[in-house]
Amino acid sequence: MIRRIPLPLLPNGRKNSKKDANEQRPDTIANTSPKSLRIAIDAMGGDQAPRVVINGLSNAMRTNPDIDPILVGDRDLISPLIEKHPNLAGTRIVHTTDAVAADEKPSQALRNGKNTSMRLAIDMVGAGEADAVVSAGNSGALMVMALMGLRTMEGIDRPALAAYVPTEEKPCCILDLGANIDCSTRHLVQFAIMGDAFARVTSGRPSPSIGLLNVGEEEQKGSTKVRDAATILSNPEVKLNYAGFVEGDDFTRGTVDVIVTDGFSGNIALKTAEGTAKFVTTMMRRSFKSSLLSRLGYLLARQSLKELRRKLNPQTYNGAVLLGLNGIVVKSHGSADAKGFANAIGAAVTMIRQDFMSDLKQSVERSVMAIETLQKDED
Repeated sequence: MIRRIPLPLLPNGRKNSKKDANEQRPDTIANTSPKSLRIAIDAMGGDQAPRVVINGLSNAMRTNPDIDPILVGDRDLISPLIEKHPNLAGTRIVHTTDAVAADEKPSQALRNGKNTSMRLAIDMVGAGEADAVVSAGNSGALMVMALMGLRTMEGIDRPALAAYVPTEEKPCCILDLGANIDCSTRHLVQFAIMGDAFARVTSGRPSPSIGLLNVGEEEQKGSTKVRDAATILSNPEVKLNYAGFVEGDDFTRGTVDVIVTDGFSGNIALKTAEGTAKFVTTMMRRSFKSSLLSRLGYLLARQSLKELRRKLNPQTYNGAVLLGLNGIVVKSHGSADAKGFANAIGAAVTMIRQDFMSDLKQSVERSVMAIETLQKDED
């Protein structure tokens, strides 16, 4: 059921109506163009919305003061929070009292959520009124609403969820992280194409290396669909820097820049990595408190440990991106704090500034054409 937010009155005392609503990981790369940064933000999505959303936006505006934010949600709840942040003065608010509940089934949210803050924010991107949407709301609802509202771009069958994770060397991009439980060879190849474009734009690496997650590095191992995807990706005509199969331990070793897998395996791998990071930091904290000598050791290593915690903190890499749609959609952790939400906004800023959608479209057209040519030659 759609959650109704209290205080459904507009400033003039009228009750909100559908008409009113309709009227209304790596670090960000430096600004190199005068592009608009119109970002529609689902103010009511997340465990501690709208407070964390507003605080996170304020943090993001300190780094990127040229952001043109559009907050979508209950004005009566948002306005008092905005007043606490001078750098948010004059921020536009699209008023609605409806929001998607955290436990909402995606099908129900899609059927009943046309006037929710999440859907209205997505629709602004579809209508060209915003350049990106950021939400910390219900993941399933966001994916189905974004798919219905923005549709997949030409040449892409299914969208994929991509995000960065820390490694020994450099952050590594992983996709799919749960948008598609089962994938065909065709889907995996498309994910690789999108992952290549995403890594180039967000990390600045001109030719990111791509690996396919498998149960071994040998060519004969793995399912037929994975082996067939490897055959296509390794062809020079596809023009991707394919590095071969990678295994689970490559998630933390930084062997490649992009790891491609199906959503089932990717989601489990991501959650395992996040759980391991929390386990390591918790055990270290307990160990350093176990004795006086341990406490002394902590004081000596405090700065190094602080940097380690920062690197392992999921908030540092918050902001997964739903790739393959006709618009930029960034998903923040529902439990993100203000810093984490600011990082999610930063991901959207980077993609807008670097003209990601244009880059991705060109990459898809070029690679799909090459793959079709290869298939015709085989026939």
